[in-house]
Amino acid sequence: MSDDSSGRIADDLRGWLRTATPGEALPSTRTLAARHKAGPVTVQRAIRRLVAEGLVETRPGAGVFVVEQALPGRYRVADLGWQTAALGAPPAQLPDLPTALRTQPDQSGSGIALHSGYPAPSLLPEKLVRAALTRAARGAFALGRAPAAGLPELRAAFAAELTSHRSAGSAGGQEAPPTAADVLVVPGSQNALGSIFRSLVGAGRPLLVESPTYWGALQAAARSLVTPVPVPSDHRGPDLAQLERALRQTGARAFYAQPTFANPTGACWSPAVRARVRELLRANGAFLVEDDWARDFGFGAAAAAGETAAGLPAPPPMASNDGDGRVVYLRSLTKSVSPAVRVAAVIARGPARERIKADTQAENMYVSPLLQAAALDVLVHPGWRTHLRSVRRQLLQRRELLVDAVRSQLPAARLTAIPQGGLNLWLQLPEPVESDRLVSDCERAGVLIAPGGEWFPAEPPGAFLRLNFSGPNPERFPEAVSVIAAALAEQGLPVR
Repeated sequence: MSDDSSGRIADDLRGWLRTATPGEALPSTRTLAARHKAGPVTVQRAIRRLVAEGLVETRPGAGVFVVEQALPGRYRVADLGWQTAALGAPPAQLPDLPTALRTQPDQSGSGIALHSGYPAPSLLPEKLVRAALTRAARGAFALGRAPAAGLPELRAAFAAELTSHRSAGSAGGQEAPPTAADVLVVPGSQNALGSIFRSLVGAGRPLLVESPTYWGALQAAARSLVTPVPVPSDHRGPDLAQLERALRQTGARAFYAQPTFANPTGACWSPAVRARVRELLRANGAFLVEDDWARDFGFGAAAAAGETAAGLPAPPPMASNDGDGRVVYLRSLTKSVSPAVRVAAVIARGPARERIKADTQAENMYVSPLLQAAALDVLVHPGWRTHLRSVRRQLLQRRELLVDAVRSQLPAARLTAIPQGGLNLWLQLPEPVESDRLVSDCERAGVLIAPGGEWFPAEPPGAFLRLNFSGPNPERFPEAVSVIAAALAEQGLPVR
């Protein structure tokens, strides 16, 4: 008899298994051979198929039996109650995964994604990245490991970039520029934030943060068991009086902030705000953790910040003229190069650098040298600067398109500012809004949005949305805003 015959016998037994009892013996080979008019070899071939599929097991001298956990729709319910006692009380509750990290459920591409924190693939240097990864994979980096602090050439590139901004800085002096020895290469900014908070702040101690601020910093603070202390902030930056009060009252060792194109507000601090923050931190013996995530996404920041040299892609980092190690600088490539190239740099000096280095090494040992080599390849390629100029022009066009749609279809909402860089608009909605209902209603209509409450370390002072203008299909931004307006109208809220 052929394999087709053994296959038919196997199919017949699979049907029988649907009603069988766990541990029940299969009919004997003789019984099955008579039922199917087949030889014993054919029957044994069918049984071996079921054994290979994990549906039955043979017991020498006893027969063939149904495997208990393999029965379709009849799995044994595991008893996991013992873990309750073994694990004890749970740790502090971590924030839920934010909306910005959700993938679009509509795989057809018909939906409109305004929620994500990442640029669309069309805004990434695809050819540069693919070529860089190919070259890196062909070399020794594919089989080796990198030094704990990172590849020396990549560290030097990060240091040189920061040094290049010094001439445009607001502080004078003859401080030594940062060098490769000050740089730590880390696997993405999220990982780095945890190491920085543990090293500079410590569990149970206060960390000052802007309110609203980057949700990832709040996640890292929660995981590091530090206590976020909110400092009210808007499109101009932090409330300086409240920052001074918080530093004095809490004795906080560090202030986490995004001076350039803050996520979510788009705030870009003026030179005066930068200078005053520096003074306050120096007077109170505290660090600034400068998250410069949007360094590559400026398209007119100088004019917005009140500077005279309009047209600069972005104002210089505060770390560019840091002479006393006050600023711990975080520079990520994940959004501008590729989400697949999770490479970032921490630039710090003195004991602070050594503590952060010890924590990052204990956490990760080292960053993939293949990814580091690819990142360096992209950064030094002549096409990188050309790509950034193109991306900045496109981001400006996308921002204008989304701003126009909001102003024409949601005039009752308030754009807190028109950002001169970054990836997002920060929109305050008319009250009272049922945010969860708004998000679900928009999603049913094919539009993904991110509720603003996820960016606040404490209770939000109103209803907000963060709308990303770097996502796919910018020509559909007006359609997306009309869906949001309709969802608000369904709640009886004014949209015009």
